[in-house]
Amino acid sequence: MGDPSNGSALSFFSDKSAKIFVAGHRGLVGSAIVRKLRHLGFTNLVLRTHLELDLTRQNDVESFFATEKPRFVILAAAKVGGIHANNTYPADFISINLQIQTNVIDSSYRHGVSKLLFLGSSCIYPKFAPQPIPEDALLTGPLEPTNEWYAVAKIAGIKMCQAYRIQYNWDAISGMPTNLYGPNDNFHPENSHVLPALMRRFHKAKVKGAKEVVVWGTGSPLREFLHVDDLADAVVFMMESYSGLGHMNVGSGKEVSIKELAELVKDVVGFEGKLVWDTSKPDGTPRKLMDSSKLAALGWTPKISLRDGLVDTYKWYLQHVEQ
Repeated sequence: MGDPSNGSALSFFSDKSAKIFVAGHRGLVGSAIVRKLRHLGFTNLVLRTHLELDLTRQNDVESFFATEKPRFVILAAAKVGGIHANNTYPADFISINLQIQTNVIDSSYRHGVSKLLFLGSSCIYPKFAPQPIPEDALLTGPLEPTNEWYAVAKIAGIKMCQAYRIQYNWDAISGMPTNLYGPNDNFHPENSHVLPALMRRFHKAKVKGAKEVVVWGTGSPLREFLHVDDLADAVVFMMESYSGLGHMNVGSGKEVSIKELAELVKDVVGFEGKLVWDTSKPDGTPRKLMDSSKLAALGWTPKISLRDGLVDTYKWYLQHVEQ
C-alpha cells in the first residue's frame, strides 16, 4: 500500500535517479514531459509503448507496478480526439479513459508511489462557464455535448485523485491544461485541432501556389494557446511545489482571436495568398479562457510566446510531417 508519509515531504528534485513513470510518453504532452525531464538531468524514466503495456488491462498494470515500483507517476496517457471522433466513438472515449485512469491511479497508490500527477483538459468545465474559467467552475453546469464522454472521464480522474488524498492522505494532484500545441501535435487533415489544421492548410497552399485559403467562420472567437513545452515546465513545477486537494488550471493567460491566429500562422508559414472567411460556417464558442492565477501565485508563468511557439512547431512539422 502507498505510504502517505513519503508524499509531499519528498522533494521531486532531491534524487534525479528516482524512477519516474511517464504514462503516454509518445503523445504531444507525454513526449514534451520526457524532453523536459531529460533536459533537467533525470536519468531513470520508465517508459512503455501501448504494445508493451496496455493501460486498460488491470492485471498488466498491476504487474508493471509490482515489478517496476516507480517513485513518481505522471499520467499523460489518454484516448483523445476532435468533435467528430467524440461523436462517433463515445463509448471508447468514456470507457478507455476511465480504465486507464482507474488502473494507473489505484496501482500507483497500492505499490507505494510517492506522488502522482493526473493531467486532464479544459473541456471538463461547463459549456457556459464564467470567463476566465476558475477551478471552482467545475460541476456547476452542463458540459459541451460534443465531448461530454471524454470530459466525464477526466472529471472522474480529478475526483479519484481527490478521493485517494482524502481517504489515504496520498499525494495525488491534477493539472488541467488549456489548448496545447507544439512538436508531436496531430496534423491529420480531418481530426486535428484549429492551430495544426491552419498550419497544414497554409503550408499545402504555399506548396501548390494557391491564391487563397478559405477559413470557416468570422474569425472573431477568442482562444487561449499554450506551447506544450511550457506545460511540461508547469508539470515539473507542480511535482516539486504543489500538493493540494484542488486541481490546477495551466494556461498562458493570453487570448488571441481566430483571425489573429490565422494571420500569424499564415505569416510564419510564409503563405502569400489571400485569407478568405466563410461567414456562413459556424464560429463555435465565442470565448474560452482559463483562469490560471492560482498557479501563477505559486510562482509559475509560461515563457514561450505564441509567435516563437509557432515557429518552433512549423520547423517540427517540416522535419517530421512533410518529409
